[in-house]
Amino acid sequence: MKKFSTYSIPALTKAFLKHRKKTVGAVFILMLLTGCSAPKATTVTSINAPFSGTVLENAHVGVVVSDATTGEVLYAHNADKYFTPASNMKLFSLYTALSVLNDQLPGMDYVETTDSIFLFPTGDPTFLHPDFKDQPVFDFLKKTSLPLAMTTANWNEKHFGPGWAWNDYDSYYMPERSPFPVYGNVIHWVQQTRKNEQPLSVEDSLETLVLSEPDINWKVNFLYGKKGNTFGVSRAKDSNHFFIAEGKEPSATADVPFVTDTLRSGLELLYDSLRKDISITSTLRREFPQTVYSRPLDSVLRPMMHVSDNFFAEQLLLCCSYMKTGYFNAASIIDSMMTGPLAAMPDKPRWVDGSGLSRYNLVTPRSMTWLLRKMQQEFGMDRLKHILPTGGEGTLKNYYLGQKGRIFAKTGTLSNQVALSGYLYSKKGKLLVFSFLINNHTAPVSEVRRYVEEFLSRF
Repeated sequence: MKKFSTYSIPALTKAFLKHRKKTVGAVFILMLLTGCSAPKATTVTSINAPFSGTVLENAHVGVVVSDATTGEVLYAHNADKYFTPASNMKLFSLYTALSVLNDQLPGMDYVETTDSIFLFPTGDPTFLHPDFKDQPVFDFLKKTSLPLAMTTANWNEKHFGPGWAWNDYDSYYMPERSPFPVYGNVIHWVQQTRKNEQPLSVEDSLETLVLSEPDINWKVNFLYGKKGNTFGVSRAKDSNHFFIAEGKEPSATADVPFVTDTLRSGLELLYDSLRKDISITSTLRREFPQTVYSRPLDSVLRPMMHVSDNFFAEQLLLCCSYMKTGYFNAASIIDSMMTGPLAAMPDKPRWVDGSGLSRYNLVTPRSMTWLLRKMQQEFGMDRLKHILPTGGEGTLKNYYLGQKGRIFAKTGTLSNQVALSGYLYSKKGKLLVFSFLINNHTAPVSEVRRYVEEFLSRF
């Protein structure tokens, strides 16, 4: 594999002239270096702007490809420059979860006294989540006969991360963070159209039903008297007031986050299933708690990485904070990781959230590949292959179809930002780590991803 120097011919020329007088001999040597003439723009471009003439020509691009075993750099461009990594930040959350949570996800801590049970939520994002049928924490709460009280004293965080887009508050991909998530902190809406057995008119021959999962008692308004083209549900910014626009589809769904109010909204929804009141207390009684574990950790890490689930990433980072400190605070666990196991990272990142929703995050390609090497050395490729998607799976569903089983990587996407970082088995069977970070592109995302796919296929 060809290695690319970080020095250009003009840079060598400048250094040469700085330390040599303009003698005839110096000029002769200079002519040899430059091919008897000033370096052509194409020569400079081929070294300093290798993506000229491609869909990345006007973008900011950083790339590192290196040997996972030796660390030898096979290709580097802007390796030490900072980029917004989008969902590639989930690799940081993945490493943190693997380091702190071990093999089992804690679902609830509790202290049982003679007359009550004090509950300490762990931030587990899977409680009553529709993707997880087994619910050990719910079973525990259901079977106890003692009064239940849940604390808010260890919540030391905001419901939205720093730098999140405020007007995405009712978008499915940005649920609020909370100490005790319920149903993924979203309401799942379903529109179903069926034949009306007793129509009042021809227009009324079809009956439209809109249902919520779970059932809610919150305020709902329908926006139109007649059906629009597309079914949609929105929410008031600061309250659980939902607005429904009926669509012409025979069936449709929408997921809309609800305002958690820390614990109150979640406990209100839980009551319908549990049929027990759980009081809220500011008391923090955490003497020798017992733990109910909800499920194997990797069963959550896999969907987090395969579908790039922002909610899972945020909650797992908070869960790590709770397990390390007893409090929910993303900044504290980030600081703990950066001053601890990640202290030797070559370029300290700006790391502010667990999902990569924030544009405040900044990472260099060489720091990303450093993290990937460390993760592979500590946890092994067998485990990482199970967690990360390969070609034709998850967010790589339409890409790397010919490299299934050879590439295992995490995508990242924000407006005008594309990223891909992970592991690649070369044509010679060597394990490589790579990070391809692209900012400020204006080309269609699919074209950018196809270019990256073609680029990586060369190794």
